[in-house]
Amino acid sequence: MSSAVLQIDVAHPPLHPDLVEEALQEALAAARNSPAVRVIKVIHGYGSSGRGGSTSDIVRNWAFRMRSRVLEVIPGETFSRFDPATQRMRRETGLFADTDMDAANRGVTYLWVR
Repeated sequence: MSSAVLQIDVAHPPLHPDLVEEALQEALAAARNSPAVRVIKVIHGYGSSGRGGSTSDIVRNWAFRMRSRVLEVIPGETFSRFDPATQRMRRETGLFADTDMDAANRGVTYLWVR
């Protein structure tokens, strides 16, 4: 059975940090209440400085705090056919097609929901 992916974009337009966490919490609740959604793809951008943005830090720090509800946090830069966490997630959820596979996209993070 293939799982659905819930995609949220907190970068376009950029959300205030409090609203980013609120959007993440709502997405997590929606995924946990859905029989089909097991992966949340968060588009947070990479920041205009080229060094990474505060929104990506907010997303990844929030995901770390929610680790009891998230099986795996997979940064877009490691989302690859060769990454063990990505392989496990794809195998368990049936997620096979994604435009960011092997793209080393630092502007996204995948959350594999428990």
